[in-house]
Amino acid sequence: MTKEIFNSRYEVQQQLGKKSGRRTILARDLVTEELVVVKLLSFSGDFEWDDLKLFEREAETLKSLSHPFIPRYLDYFELNTPTINGFALVQTYISAQTLEQYLKAGQIFTEAEVKQIAKALLEILCYLHGLHPPVIHRDIKPSNILLGDRSGNSVGQVYLVDFGSVQTVLATEGSTRTIVGTYGYMPPEQFGGRTVPASDLYSLGATLIYLVTGIQPADLPQKDFRIQFEQAVNLSPSFTNWLRWLIEPNLEKRASSALEALKALEKPEIPHALALTTAKPPGSKIQLTKHRDALEIIIPPTGWQPSMIFLGTFAIAWNSFILFWTINALAAPFPVNLPFALFSLPFWGAGGFMMYGFIFSIWGSIRLCLDRQKIALTYNLLGFKSHRPQPSPRENITKLVYTPQHFTKDSEGTRTQVPAQLDIWAGVQKYQIGGNGSIKSDAELEWLAHELSDWLGIEISKQ
Repeated sequence: MTKEIFNSRYEVQQQLGKKSGRRTILARDLVTEELVVVKLLSFSGDFEWDDLKLFEREAETLKSLSHPFIPRYLDYFELNTPTINGFALVQTYISAQTLEQYLKAGQIFTEAEVKQIAKALLEILCYLHGLHPPVIHRDIKPSNILLGDRSGNSVGQVYLVDFGSVQTVLATEGSTRTIVGTYGYMPPEQFGGRTVPASDLYSLGATLIYLVTGIQPADLPQKDFRIQFEQAVNLSPSFTNWLRWLIEPNLEKRASSALEALKALEKPEIPHALALTTAKPPGSKIQLTKHRDALEIIIPPTGWQPSMIFLGTFAIAWNSFILFWTINALAAPFPVNLPFALFSLPFWGAGGFMMYGFIFSIWGSIRLCLDRQKIALTYNLLGFKSHRPQPSPRENITKLVYTPQHFTKDSEGTRTQVPAQLDIWAGVQKYQIGGNGSIKSDAELEWLAHELSDWLGIEISKQ
């Protein structure tokens, strides 16, 4: 085919790609002397009329587009030569490699570079989705994204190509739906033949996950139809959360527009998060250390409080009485004394619990530690440590629940104040902060809730 001339104008230079019934050719325009890309659709044995419909739609769409980082429409004609019988679409040639080629060559992209690529693609999608009617690409993936040469701190110019699966919103209404796209990059709704602008955002999110992990999205584990990429990367919590938002299987919970996603990328925040105190309250003695790979919260002893006088006095009186009872019970003849001694055991338990709470308030501390592998809540009293509950895998964390201070009423109408608390759920395990007297301030709990939500990338639920 080399040196063959199409339509008396486009001289074939080389073949760029080939798949069933289609070929992509690099050619030279003999009129302008510029390189162009010629996409060919041939009437081969496996030809289907849907292929022609998509090919014509791509040509019509490109003809209506005008964006510096999208190939420009040049020509469209029918071909009838000894070597090919079909149609040809001519568009401008962009001298750049695909992201797929960069990755296969061993290219590693930093988080900052991936954000630059995301920003550039979102700006292109803002243009496409802002047209009337909106244009949906439907096949965003690394092989359809070109990246120009780097310059300085710039990752290079980003281009979106191959509009062979393109569809407008109007074209989806009242017509037979053709399922197109690439497995691993297609959102759930696209498998049902339905596409909306947010469908492109899912494909973009899956593409970015491939860039940061080096693993095809289809090869990553899934849970509840959600791509589980977190364990394969080392990203900032805010960017991890942003990516989760883009690949949300539930269309209603996903970013609804490219503009919304772009604003969230430029100014990271957790979408729809509960508005709580975000800065450490003045005077707080809680220590919080947060890194990309670990978060640690140390809650110091509450210290002596006037309200503890009653608890301490009652605990001493209670345990003194139980001690007197036990001594007298043991003094009785055996085996008569045995039931009376055993009867005192539950009361010793209650007394011991009161004394532990009293001593812990003065000398005990709580440490919550989160890293990429696990969550652990440790109680430390005078050098003795205990885990309550036992550590759980980080991947089991599903919910972050903040319950503000409130009042409850019993059957007699008596009001009881319930302190605020913060619960982290990992499977069936609940890791509780506050609610047990360890944190008295609602503002401190709100601040910790925000910090944990940001680091975990989980929205705060309010009860």
